[in-house]
Amino acid sequence: MSAGANGGGGAKPGGFTFSPENLDKSKAIIAKYPNGYQASAVLPLLDLAQRQNGGWVSREAMQYVAELLDMAPIRVYEVGTFYTMLNLEPVGKYLVQLCRTTPCWLCGCGDIRAACEQTLGIHVGETTADGLFSLVVVECLGACVNAPVVQINDDYYEDLDANGIKAILEALKRGEAPAPGSQTGRQTSAPASGPTTLHGPGGA
Repeated sequence: MSAGANGGGGAKPGGFTFSPENLDKSKAIIAKYPNGYQASAVLPLLDLAQRQNGGWVSREAMQYVAELLDMAPIRVYEVGTFYTMLNLEPVGKYLVQLCRTTPCWLCGCGDIRAACEQTLGIHVGETTADGLFSLVVVECLGACVNAPVVQINDDYYEDLDANGIKAILEALKRGEAPAPGSQTGRQTSAPASGPTTLHGPGGA
C-alpha cells in the first residue's frame, strides 16, 4: 500500500485536510459500511492520506481521519502504528521494500540488498540525498514462489538478481517505468523450468 510517488498535498501549517478529490473518495469509502461502523474505514482512509501526503502519514493526518470517522484519536494511532505499510516518517518518491523472509533469503535477498545499497549509495533505513529513494526491509511480501522479491511503491518486481534490481533502480533514476512482475519472463507463478504437466491427453 505504500506509494511515495503520489505526492501533491497533505500536511500544512496547522493541520492536514483531504483535497476535494480525496474527500469525495473518502466519503465513498465510508459509505460502504453500515451506519455506526464507519470506523471500519480507518485503514483505507489512512492509506488515502498517505498517498496524498507524499508517502507517509503524519500525526495531523491521523487526527484528521479520527475526526472524519468520529473516532478517538488513540484508536487511529493504534492502527497507524501497527501496520508496517503505513509510514510514520517521510520517505522518498520511490519506497524500495526488500523482502527478507525465508524464501527470499534462501534465493539471494542478501545479494539484492547489497546491490540496492551500492546502486543508491545508502543503507537500509536511509533515504537518498535527493529524496528519490528510501530503502527498507520488510517481512514476507507474499510472493514466495517468485523469490527474491522487491516492492517499489505499489509494484512487485520478482525473480530478481543483483543485476536485475540494479537495472530497475537505474531506470527509475532516469524517470522510466520498468515493467513490474517476473524479471525472467516467468508467467505468473508457473514453474521456473516451464510447464511439466498437462502437455496432452492424460497429461502425457
